[in-house]
Amino acid sequence: MRLFAIALLTLGAVVYATAQKPDDVLATVNGQPIKFKDLSDDTQKIVADVPARTAKFRSDLLGQMMNERAVQAEAKAVGSTPGRLVAAEKAKIPAPSEADIQAVINANQAALAGTPSEEARKQVIAYLRSEPEQKALVTYLAAMSAKYKAASGKDINSNLLGTDVVATVAGQPITDKEFEDYARLQLWGAKADIADLIGDELNQMIFQKLIDAEAASQKIDASELIAREITNKQKEFTDDERLDLSDALAKKLSAKYKVVVTFKRPDPIVENISLGTSPAQGPSTAPVTVVMFSDFQCPACSATHPILKKVLDQYPGKIRFVVRDFPLQELHEKAYQAALAAEAANKQGKFFEYIDILYKNQSALDDASLAKYAAQLGLNAAQFELDFKSDATAAQVKKDIADGESYHITGTPTIFINGVRMRTLSAEAFKAVIDRALAK
Repeated sequence: MRLFAIALLTLGAVVYATAQKPDDVLATVNGQPIKFKDLSDDTQKIVADVPARTAKFRSDLLGQMMNERAVQAEAKAVGSTPGRLVAAEKAKIPAPSEADIQAVINANQAALAGTPSEEARKQVIAYLRSEPEQKALVTYLAAMSAKYKAASGKDINSNLLGTDVVATVAGQPITDKEFEDYARLQLWGAKADIADLIGDELNQMIFQKLIDAEAASQKIDASELIAREITNKQKEFTDDERLDLSDALAKKLSAKYKVVVTFKRPDPIVENISLGTSPAQGPSTAPVTVVMFSDFQCPACSATHPILKKVLDQYPGKIRFVVRDFPLQELHEKAYQAALAAEAANKQGKFFEYIDILYKNQSALDDASLAKYAAQLGLNAAQFELDFKSDATAAQVKKDIADGESYHITGTPTIFINGVRMRTLSAEAFKAVIDRALAK
């Protein structure tokens, strides 16, 4: 789940990439080229719009940075934090009426089928609050920008020196270098988005050409080949099983038909992520280190953790898995206490067993429940209580939070694989990045 990003305004889908020429060869299959002009019209149009979209994205990012500086100035002035100020603005929004809540539930019974009534109610309330909260935050940001005299400087899309001032907030300049450092990850992410768009379509085209070529060589229909090699081999008919079979077939046919991919994705940004003394599994000498910043009350963390663990189990001895705390206290009131409890369990060697219980019981993270979970694992109750309340444990959690903020983490889970921040939290994406890391 994502904590408040002070810009608050959705920037929308943005693309950023190196210009492609129509006759650029992206791949060859059996000696036959696939060129950029062979991609869909929609993809070609998106790439053609890259310069204009990039300029707008940079301007929007500068506005986001100015908003953040203004709220930070206000937080400093009133002795608070940006997160608390934003939470206070959200709290001013009246709760939706029972009639409105019930109307949404009634209109979405099919979508909510199987969801516990209390959870369904929470989802509906969050939905009804989202738009008025967004409007209130936009108004608040405008007020803060005015109060702290936020003003643009030199054009962020012109040729600038690092020392050039592109904006001022609260009398303090924002230089071009500061902006580029601030925007680096988001600009790279946008560039990677367009590479994914091209790469995904290219992979589909390659796969189809391979299937057509192999079907022709066997004098059968493509559908018959798919059935024989994929569909008929599935036992559980799961997406993961189908992907595994498709990947295996693609690898076999790629070798047979001499697939060469010349399209290059942008090199990822590798960040220097400290491990500290955080709980870890796997050898310290493992070639791949996976770091997960997690909030134990976060539903997305609960959903992602088992998927990630299942992938990591496929690489015995090759992965070191580190978990660091990043409780989103403005969103999850029990998250900080849960982090303290997990660190207390770690002192008795049961961190990973303990967080498995936390993820499965996110609606029951009160102090009594946290102590009960420790007892279930056979932990020393008195020692657990001492560690749970100790200053050293609190310092460990706060250190993780501070480090996470220094890495510009705003939501959970945030996962790094050998310093590469994951943009997609899926088994397929985890495997791809791990395999690339192991291949180096």
